[in-house]
Amino acid sequence: MQRRDFLKLSAMAAAGSHMQMQAQSQAQRPNIILFIADQRTFGLSKATGYPLDTNPTLDRLQQQGIGFERNYCTMPLCVPSRISMLTGRWGNAHRVRNNLMTSEAYFDKDIYQVAHDQGYTTALCGKNHTYLRKDHVDFWREYTHTGGPHTNNAQHAAFDQYLQDTHYNVMDKPTPFPVEAQLPYRIVSDAIEFIDNAGQQPFFVQVSVPEPHNPEQVPAPYWNMFPPESIPERCAGPDKLKDTSFRMQWEYRMQQDASPQTEPLWRRYLSNYMGMLRLIDDQIQRLLNHIDTRGLRDNTLFLFTSDHGDALMNFGLGHKGADLRETVTHTPLIFSGHGVRHSDKVQQSFTSMADIMPTLCEVMGADIPHGVQGRSLWPLLQGEPYPADEFRSIYSSVGLGGLYYTQEDNVPYNIAEDPKGAAFDELNKVTLSGNQKMVRMGDWKLVFDMMGYGQLYNLKNDPCELHNLFNQPAHAKEQASLMAELMMWVMRTEDSLPTGPQNRKYQTKWSTKHNWYAPYRKSGPPPAAYQP
Repeated sequence: MQRRDFLKLSAMAAAGSHMQMQAQSQAQRPNIILFIADQRTFGLSKATGYPLDTNPTLDRLQQQGIGFERNYCTMPLCVPSRISMLTGRWGNAHRVRNNLMTSEAYFDKDIYQVAHDQGYTTALCGKNHTYLRKDHVDFWREYTHTGGPHTNNAQHAAFDQYLQDTHYNVMDKPTPFPVEAQLPYRIVSDAIEFIDNAGQQPFFVQVSVPEPHNPEQVPAPYWNMFPPESIPERCAGPDKLKDTSFRMQWEYRMQQDASPQTEPLWRRYLSNYMGMLRLIDDQIQRLLNHIDTRGLRDNTLFLFTSDHGDALMNFGLGHKGADLRETVTHTPLIFSGHGVRHSDKVQQSFTSMADIMPTLCEVMGADIPHGVQGRSLWPLLQGEPYPADEFRSIYSSVGLGGLYYTQEDNVPYNIAEDPKGAAFDELNKVTLSGNQKMVRMGDWKLVFDMMGYGQLYNLKNDPCELHNLFNQPAHAKEQASLMAELMMWVMRTEDSLPTGPQNRKYQTKWSTKHNWYAPYRKSGPPPAAYQP
C-alpha cells in the first residue's frame, strides 16, 4: 500500500470514530462497486444470445439481478461517455465532445462529491480519462492503456513496456507474461487493498479496466480459449464499405495505411477480444469472492458497464470511430447485489450510462443534483412500480460540429498516424466531423444530422444496419414518430445550467420523482396534441 493512501485512510477512520451516530447511519448504506470495462460491446455473452461463453460470472449476476438489454452510451468516445457516468449529463450539457477536453466538463456536482457528502470513502482504481484528480478521492491508483503503478515490480514494468511496443495493434502471438501482470488483475488487487482498509465507512470504488480496448492482446490460458475458427461471422466485410459514409471509408483506408495486418487478422482480433472478456470476467469473480470472504456481499451493490463499444471488425474496422452504429453505442449495464430484484420486463427498458449517476445518488440516500439529466433506475431495480413511458426510448450523439470532411478535402491519413510506429487514432477531425444524433425506440433506430440527412433501420430485421429505410413511404409513420421522439430528447437534454438567480420571481421547477418526466405528463404518451 502506498504510504499516502494508508495515511489518508487512517486519518479518515480516526475522524469518524468520534461521530458514532453518524457512523451507525452510514453503516446502513450499501457499499458500491462501479466496474467499468473499456470498449466493450453489448451482446457478447451467453445470457444475451452469443454462442461463446465469454462471461459466465456476469451472466450469473444478470440472472440474479438485472441486466438492461437496451443500454446505450451518451457518446461513443471514452472521455465524454465517462464524464456522463460521473455527472449524469449528456455531452451537449457537460460540453466535452472529444478526448482532449477533460478540463471543459461542466456540472453542478458529480457522483464522487455526492458520495463524499453522504459519508462514503471513495476510490479510483484503474483507468480515469476524465477530469478527476488525486485530491478528488480518498484512494487513487491510476492506469492507462499502456500501464500503471509498478511499485518496484520488474515484471509489471516489463509488461507495461510490452504494451507500449504493441502500438495498440492486434497481436498474432500469445502475450509472453502471466495473468498476474495484466492490468485487470493488478487493478482488482488495488481495489481489494482499498476495500480491506476502508474502515467502518461505506465505500464507493470505481474499478475501471482499460480492456478489452486495443491493443488486442491476451495471455495463456485465454489465448485461443475462443479460437479464430470458432468466431461467428461478422455482419459485413470491407466490400460493404461502399454503402457507408465517407468517414467510415476514410477510417478504413487510414487503418490499412498504418496497420495493414488488421483486416487479414480480423478473426484473431476477435479471438483475442473474446479471450480478454473472459479474463476480465474471472477478475470480477475474484473481486466478488473477496467481498464474500469479508462478509460484505449482502450490503454491496455491484454494477458493470462500459464507456462505449467496439466496431468488432465489421466493415473491416477495429476499435471505434465514425458514426453511431450499434456495435459502438450499445453497451452492457448490469446491477446485482444489495436491493436488486430480478425482472425480465425491467431488462427491456431503454437506459443510458447517464442514468448511473442519479441511480447511485438514490442508493446513497442523496438528492439528485440540479442539472442532472439521467433518470434514476433505483425503483426499477427494487421491483417498484415505474412509468413505462419514461424508459420507452433513449438518445445518443456524436460529432465535433461544423461540416463533414469529404473526399474533396483530400485529408491525408498521417494526421492520425504515429510516425514512431504502426499506431493510428481512429478519433480525429475526419471521423468526428459534423454532428449526428440518434434515437432508439422499439425495434427502430433513427439517425439524423445537421445537414438533414437521415438513416432509419428496423434492427429486428436488419441488426447490421445495412438497409436504410429513411424517407421510404412504407415506413413514414415510424419515421415521423422517431423524429418527434428525437426532438423531445434534444430539448430534454438542453442544459439547464447555469440557472441564473433562483428567487421568488425566477425558479426552475425540477423533477422530484427520480428525475423522471413521465409522471408530469398530462396527455398520455408523446407525441400528443396538448398545450401546457
